[in-house]
Amino acid sequence: MTRAEEFEQLRPLLFAIAYRILGSVSEAEDAVQETWLGYQDYPAEPESARAFLSTVVTRTSINVLRSARVRRETYAGPWLPEPLLADPYQDPERSAELADSVSMAALLLLERLSPLERAVFVLREVFAFGFPEIASAVGRSESACRQLAVRARRHMDAGRPRFEADRREREQLADRFFEAFREGDLDALRELLAADVQMTSDSGGKAPQLPKPVVGVDNVARVLVAVAEPLARIGVVVDPRPVNGQPGAILRDRDDRPFNTLALDILDGQIQAIRIVINPDKLGHLGPVGDAWALSRAFNQARRPTSEK
Repeated sequence: MTRAEEFEQLRPLLFAIAYRILGSVSEAEDAVQETWLGYQDYPAEPESARAFLSTVVTRTSINVLRSARVRRETYAGPWLPEPLLADPYQDPERSAELADSVSMAALLLLERLSPLERAVFVLREVFAFGFPEIASAVGRSESACRQLAVRARRHMDAGRPRFEADRREREQLADRFFEAFREGDLDALRELLAADVQMTSDSGGKAPQLPKPVVGVDNVARVLVAVAEPLARIGVVVDPRPVNGQPGAILRDRDDRPFNTLALDILDGQIQAIRIVINPDKLGHLGPVGDAWALSRAFNQARRPTSEK
């Protein structure tokens, strides 16, 4: 097998590692590409391509994360991970860990860890790497990696998101939510939202967004109802589909261009959080992105009484 063939076989795993460390599709893709370039130029033949490439992509991702965190300190408004519609890496024996670890809630929790803790946690808890492999990947001793893993697990367990065990029940609840949203049904939305539900949006200052997180069942339900009809008037389509392994949707303009994603956290039969990504820089991997500013102008026009138009 050629190096190119080996690399393509391992690409899904490498992307999955990088995305969980970085929370960014574009940065993960860049890390994987940099790993391939390094593999091409590596003079020796690694004993294990999987171990070698996992080490390179992990170290690359740690370096990228350190610089990304500096940029995030000046990020305009709330920061959310780039939405991922489908995880390219699948392992039936670890399907639950893989799905939960890619959720928006889990990725935000990982933001609390240091880059080294995050890398160790991802390699150990998500992909079941042994400590000798992890030590090689992060350039620390096995004992140091075990300590990093303990600290990371403690932080994650303290705030670990818990999702409904029955995926079908979550999907059915999400279907009811999007139907109530399309119809602007205030009472139906109230029934589906948790009392302390929180709705957050991430535009990075590059698109209209909520001025601040909206908290509480009545506030969130009213906002959703207020925007539903004007969005329908300007041809916006709600396209339900999984986002980061959880129920969600892509909102598309009348030209079928994505301009917004929603991810839902569902627990105990209610929606606990709604996370909206509208920053066009984070949506480019979904296809040509709609103009959120133009949509905002059309939306505001659609909200005006007929006599004012």
